[in-house]
Amino acid sequence: MNIAVLGSGGREHAICWALAKSPKTETLFAIPGNGGTAAVAENVASLDICDAEALVGFAQDRNIDLVVIGPEAPLVAGMADALRGAGIAVFGPDAQGAALEGSKTVAKEFMDANHIPTAAYGSFTSEVEAINYARQLGAPLVVKADGLAAGKGVIVAEELDTAEDAIRMCFEGEFGEAGNRVVVEECLTGPECSLLAFVTDGKAFCMATAQDHKRAYNGDMGPNTGGMGVYSPVPIVTEEEMATMVRVMEESAAATARAPFENDYRGVLYGGFMLTPEGPKVLEFNARFGDPETQVILPRLESDLVSIMYAVATGDTASIDLQWSPLWAVCVVLASEGYPGAYEKGKVILGVDEAEALENVVVFHAGTTLNADGELVTAGGRVLNVVAMGESFDEARERAYEACELINFEGKQYRTDIGAKAAAGRSSWE
Repeated sequence: MNIAVLGSGGREHAICWALAKSPKTETLFAIPGNGGTAAVAENVASLDICDAEALVGFAQDRNIDLVVIGPEAPLVAGMADALRGAGIAVFGPDAQGAALEGSKTVAKEFMDANHIPTAAYGSFTSEVEAINYARQLGAPLVVKADGLAAGKGVIVAEELDTAEDAIRMCFEGEFGEAGNRVVVEECLTGPECSLLAFVTDGKAFCMATAQDHKRAYNGDMGPNTGGMGVYSPVPIVTEEEMATMVRVMEESAAATARAPFENDYRGVLYGGFMLTPEGPKVLEFNARFGDPETQVILPRLESDLVSIMYAVATGDTASIDLQWSPLWAVCVVLASEGYPGAYEKGKVILGVDEAEALENVVVFHAGTTLNADGELVTAGGRVLNVVAMGESFDEARERAYEACELINFEGKQYRTDIGAKAAAGRSSWE
């Protein structure tokens, strides 16, 4: 099977890595790819992943059997619609389905309509009305830019003044057009947990749980990032909570196959949950694999990913069978100095081969490229995703950090407490 994967981050490297292991994969393209995908796929840096005409032409010229769309931007822009319209199988929802991520308001209205447990909220295009609602709701609050903001348009405000400043920041253009509408929510309490599902024909096939670490610094301090580390499964989730989350994902999947959706949802539905004292509630939906959640979920998937993705893309629910490794997986993100703010690129990276020589360690590239001399260099804020697996949570954590110490580039930064709270137990969140 000829397959093309759209995207250039750690998520896409993990997807390419998993697809390349399948005996069903004949030719694999990464568009545009990165320094890591080049080892398992043919990078196609000349294509714009939001240029529908170019993507359709490429798929037709190369006899592509399946296109896998990694990031949210091309999904929201309707690339799946264009490719499906040309008769090409696509793993990823159409633009209508992707609006569950592209607009926080659309997602909240979807949750309301389908009785999905979530936080109380208001959605506003007026700064004054948003501030008035925040004052009515009272702190702590969560302020969200409505549109896509690369995982950075969410501000948790412990004080009302902070919430009001965040609202003004959104409307003043801090997050571009994403902040033209603002969602103000009550602040839920408890640990977070992600549950992703393969969704097709209104059915959800849930994956393993994962827990991301969004804040930049140890102790969950500092600004939000795209994710600084993650692990799977999540040891603090109870059987009752898991059953609730699975039910929510199944009900949400069923809703994507009903009106007003014109076409059934075919891809990944990502449920971001807060494990509140009243039970799990949905914080957000994403319309694609999480990043860096994918980097710990796919290494634990024992089923053939090509078979699963093609079955999802074609609505063949009978062919989907998910089998999981009992091993734990921990991922630590190595980032550039200054991230999530300004950072320099082009720093030479050493030690990746040595890290991967450790048992059950794989390094996914998030922001890397090869320079003119063929050296691996930094090309983004999040540079590498160091993933280790182990028989226990502690073993996986220790191995991940052992691998991190073997990799070096100027300005390397990373959190040293990924998974520490979960290892300490549920009381760590109280």
